[in-house]
Amino acid sequence: MNIYQVLLKPTITEKSTLLQESGRYTFQVALNANKAQVKEAIEKNFDVTVYGVNITKLHGKRKRYGQRFTKKPDIKKAVITLKPGDRINLIEGL
Repeated sequence: MNIYQVLLKPTITEKSTLLQESGRYTFQVALNANKAQVKEAIEKNFDVTVYGVNITKLHGKRKRYGQRFTKKPDIKKAVITLKPGDRINLIEGL
């Protein structure tokens, strides 16, 4: 897998912005990506040193519309721990 296809988008929530103060960043990653690929993609794209990668797979919720059921897609989320002093600027202009 190409390293530019591993990271899909950063996750910007209230909890993830609080984690950024301690050097932890959250990203949505490809479903078939593993920890080594995520670490390589972060280090090459942002020029930082990664200490740890934690990955979790979130299953999509089932929704009901009348008699039909639909399912939201599954996502995979990675929490990246960086070396103290390294930072990633996720929001430009701030």
